[in-house]
Amino acid sequence: MATKTFDKETILDLTVNMVPLAIILFFVVAFTFVNPFGFESLTSGLQYALLIAPFVLLAALTYLSGKAIAGSEKEGTVYAPGQATVPGAKPLHEQESEEAAELEESPDDDAVEAADETA
Repeated sequence: MATKTFDKETILDLTVNMVPLAIILFFVVAFTFVNPFGFESLTSGLQYALLIAPFVLLAALTYLSGKAIAGSEKEGTVYAPGQATVPGAKPLHEQESEEAAELEESPDDDAVEAADETA
């Protein structure tokens, strides 16, 4: 089974770059079908170059940053949002394991207390 490179959270992080990509693409399509300035090879070529070059570079940057974000989430320590620089903050995997341990211990403690009460 293939794993997805970009999960829901990674795509949410990349929307910051996807919005300008959509805006640039809109203007490329708009200037292709509705040409308000007329068509001259030098000016139109420069106009499209100034739209397409940033689009390609931003698309490449978005893909590479998405791969970096997804890779760092799998390999690195992940903290809750805003907690990475807080002294004494625990990584999410430690908090989850502590909560799971508490849940496993609580039914046993309740059973012991219930047995003490009935005796």
